[in-house]
Amino acid sequence: MTGTRGIPGILGGVETHCEELFPRIAEKGYDVTVIRRKNYVKDRLTSYKGVSLFDVPDNKKKSFEAILHTFRAIWAAKWKLRAEVVHIHAVGPAILTPFARLLGMKVVFTHHGPDYDREKWGKAAKCMLRFGERMGCTFANEVIVISNVINDIIKQKYGRRDASLIYNGVSAPVTADNATYLKELGIEAHKYIFAMGRFVPEKNFHLLIQAFLSLHQSEYKLVIAGDADIEDDYSRKLKSSANKNGVVLTGFIKGSKLHTLLSYAGLFVIPSSHEGLPISLLEAMSYGLPVLASDIPANKEVNLPSSCYFRYNDSVNTNLSEALIRKMNEKTKPSYDLSPYNWDKIAKQTTEVYRKTMKNVPGY
Repeated sequence: MTGTRGIPGILGGVETHCEELFPRIAEKGYDVTVIRRKNYVKDRLTSYKGVSLFDVPDNKKKSFEAILHTFRAIWAAKWKLRAEVVHIHAVGPAILTPFARLLGMKVVFTHHGPDYDREKWGKAAKCMLRFGERMGCTFANEVIVISNVINDIIKQKYGRRDASLIYNGVSAPVTADNATYLKELGIEAHKYIFAMGRFVPEKNFHLLIQAFLSLHQSEYKLVIAGDADIEDDYSRKLKSSANKNGVVLTGFIKGSKLHTLLSYAGLFVIPSSHEGLPISLLEAMSYGLPVLASDIPANKEVNLPSSCYFRYNDSVNTNLSEALIRKMNEKTKPSYDLSPYNWDKIAKQTTEVYRKTMKNVPGY
């Protein structure tokens, strides 16, 4: 597996996806190795829940990091790990799909979303990401898409009509039984609006802060969990604005701290302009939280009631402000159908793709 920064406990949607999925696949008897980017790893683990971990060096530079790491990962997969199947995640790393095929390995490519739509990338990077999407969709033996939106994209652009639709998943909630962490943050149970994710422009936390401040209310606080992978002007400005205006920033958190914030939030907000199929939204739904999401196609695929969406506009936050007021005054307890997002079901679907990939290989 490559295209992820690594597991366990590394920030990112693809990383969460891999951390949940591949231990379940290893349980089914597969020999699974996740190749990690060494600069992101804070541990010396060689395995995690039955998954082997193999670290290779990387250059922590936004533009070329993923492609350089993927090249090294594929080379290691062939000559050190003797892999038969390489599973590449995301369109950037997929640029090296033909390289893996030339080395004689089968390739499964998971398309997590059109990353070239992310605001952080310049023109050259966006061209490379589009090229990666083309290479993955054209040369991978099997393609997995995490939403119907992405499936429609690759049908229209590349005529690829045999992709397997396998959603992101969500684990059962771990409900916190005390609110000690809330006291540390200076917030009250059910009296805060919660958001989480990487500090990048397309997550639109800056618009959320502006919309929240425009309410001029003192009953609720705004809490944002997350951080930047690599500090830049956007993340620095976002943190400065948050600190000046009393917004609570927790940094990157997982485990009990995250469970506590999800257990006691009054409202969860995801104001993104770009997503694949957001695991953070599914997590909030699993805790039974009221949610408010931008009306982008990826968020609407979750099929929430219309009252859970606001009309996204990249420069005017009036719609978000009005929606925040409406949701904060809403008294109805939400109910969600999360049956399509079961990780065990997703692991079974993924192993079926592997079997399909290897069906003509002797011994399988």
